[in-house]
Amino acid sequence: MNKSFSPLFLFIFFLFSIITPCGAYAQQPKREFRGAWIQCVNNQWNGIGRDQMQKTLTYQLDELKRSGINVILFQVRAEGDALYQSQLEPWSRYLTGLQGRAPQPMWDPLQWMVEECHRRGMELHAWINPFRAKTKGTPALTSTYYKQHPERFFEYDGLWLFDPGIPENRAYICEVVQDIVSRYDVDGLHIDDYFYPYPVPGVKIPDDRSYQMYGNGMPRDDWRRQNVNFFIRDLFYTIHATKAWVKFGVSPFGIYRNQKNDPNGSRTNGTQNYDDLYADVLEWVRQGWIDYNIPQIYWEIGHKAADYATLARWWDANAGKRPLIIGQDVERTVKFNDTTNPELTQVFQKYNLQRALPNVVGSCQWYAKACVDNPKNYTTALRQSYHAFPALQPQMPWIDKKAPKKVRKTKVVWTNDGPVLFWTAPRGKKPMDRATQYVVYRFAKGQRVNITDPSYIVTITSQTFLKLPYNGGDQRFTYVVTALDRLQNESHPVRQKVKL
Repeated sequence: MNKSFSPLFLFIFFLFSIITPCGAYAQQPKREFRGAWIQCVNNQWNGIGRDQMQKTLTYQLDELKRSGINVILFQVRAEGDALYQSQLEPWSRYLTGLQGRAPQPMWDPLQWMVEECHRRGMELHAWINPFRAKTKGTPALTSTYYKQHPERFFEYDGLWLFDPGIPENRAYICEVVQDIVSRYDVDGLHIDDYFYPYPVPGVKIPDDRSYQMYGNGMPRDDWRRQNVNFFIRDLFYTIHATKAWVKFGVSPFGIYRNQKNDPNGSRTNGTQNYDDLYADVLEWVRQGWIDYNIPQIYWEIGHKAADYATLARWWDANAGKRPLIIGQDVERTVKFNDTTNPELTQVFQKYNLQRALPNVVGSCQWYAKACVDNPKNYTTALRQSYHAFPALQPQMPWIDKKAPKKVRKTKVVWTNDGPVLFWTAPRGKKPMDRATQYVVYRFAKGQRVNITDPSYIVTITSQTFLKLPYNGGDQRFTYVVTALDRLQNESHPVRQKVKL
């Protein structure tokens, strides 16, 4: 990791932030999804044991928290397996080295991550790969479902997949998700870009049997898209019927359709969600079957086949009524230079473009460790500029738009350890009405109380007290406390004046 800054870099960084019309400080929103993917398929946990895995994750979460990340997408099901205790699927080889082998000593990574993320004020979204059943590196499948129903799977170029065309497979995956959502206090359920397999030249998808059984005379491509549509619809309703507040998000491949195939497509040339993966993402948005969308726009600005700026603008124009979040490739972003200033990487161009697009409400880092490693000061730019202040989550009024009641009984108590601001949680009978976190703002004497400005946020916390800094008692401050529910709807503010 490069820990030093050249004088030239610092000068350009400062100058760029000041003169750019979309400078981060001027435009930083109060609400923004700031995510990071923590994956298992790179074998980073394989064989290292519980203590080392927890130590590594603790370090990553602490660094991500310092960088303003407020959502962790944690991979818990990579190939019909589990990084959590499950009665439906076997323990993952990505955790223990062999599918079906339980961790020793026994522990539950998903439960541990939920607790650790919530302790830091972060959301935890359980990330699954729905249809992938076996990767090339897995020697054998041990799942009970596969052993009972091997005819419901097909092999494609060394991969084994749940056939999306078989209704029982779609129902089974919904059962797996219902199990996760019902037993764990996750804030979201997340799936990535693996639906039908990425095409390999000359290799056909072997779904003749399911097509003959369920195709009903439809063109096969339309039938495949319908299968994925049915799955997305059923998964959405399964999640919200289990726990209404749990968000359902998708991170599709970065190209929906190329303009040569569809006049309304993007000016790109590459693999397509609609035509190649049978993922009609825009239909899911139109139908309201997803709660957020994170297209993986991993290319650089200026890429000949898939330009980042072209794709970001295309997705923004087609965002519909669901939050649009940009999937950022950390390493590729710093690999390429700013197209207008070779002294800079593309961090500044990408984030300034993102903040300028009206329907983009955040970004998600691929991948978490790369963000933690701070290549070419990528993370420094987040900490010092783009994520300089805390952020609440984007609102989702179609799930819930009712704010909790105000906090009660605010008071400053002078303890042996100095002044402490206390408050009492508001009353709420139903889970959706109860406060789960609180926002504390601080305003100096003469400053207008303005809770729309995130620069005044002191903390977002699940505790009902805050230790205050004391500096002789000569300065007057107004502290403001608001309550947040599970969807981060914010209550009316309550003020407390104090001399510190």
